[in-house]
Amino acid sequence: MSVTARRTQEERSTATRERLLDATVECLVELGYVRTTTTEIVRRAGVSRGAQVHHFPTKAELVKSAVKHLAERRQQELREEFARIDGKADRISTAIDLLWSGYAGPLFTAVLELIVAARTDPELAAVVGSLNINVQRGVEVFMRETFGPQVLRRKGLRDGLGLTLNLMTGLALHGLADGESYRPNDLLKTWKSLVRPLFEEAS
Repeated sequence: MSVTARRTQEERSTATRERLLDATVECLVELGYVRTTTTEIVRRAGVSRGAQVHHFPTKAELVKSAVKHLAERRQQELREEFARIDGKADRISTAIDLLWSGYAGPLFTAVLELIVAARTDPELAAVVGSLNINVQRGVEVFMRETFGPQVLRRKGLRDGLGLTLNLMTGLALHGLADGESYRPNDLLKTWKSLVRPLFEEAS
């Protein structure tokens, strides 16, 4: 009985953390970092203030954990989505499309909010730095699993990935700033043809 009780408590604790993390991301996307408060997060998560403080004592820790949680979940989704792709499909085009889906979704919006706010917030700047490293490592793991361990050993291939991610950052920003002239699919199609030789060399 005691084992069952502990297991139930662990499940409840995990569920509480998940609700807090999801509510934090939701607030970042909808309200922005400045208007995201622990009071609003607690309200949306449907948990007590004490539960929030127990799991995440400060707003900075909660925000960091929430975006890291979202990034890790998105990385796992990338692997699962790629694993379901037909073996005859264009791996390069598919990989770029999957990477782009992360920039076109809530993860990029949440991280962007933190990047802007971190410019004048040293504590948040440290959070953003660690998150960027985490996201970059996740992308590199995905590329190695997709194209093999050799994909990032050559400078040209590393540059190709770096340019791809920077292009996607620019496209995502463009979409937020000027939706009328936004045509990411056309530009990504052109970019695939330009970067394809680098990834074909790796795969």
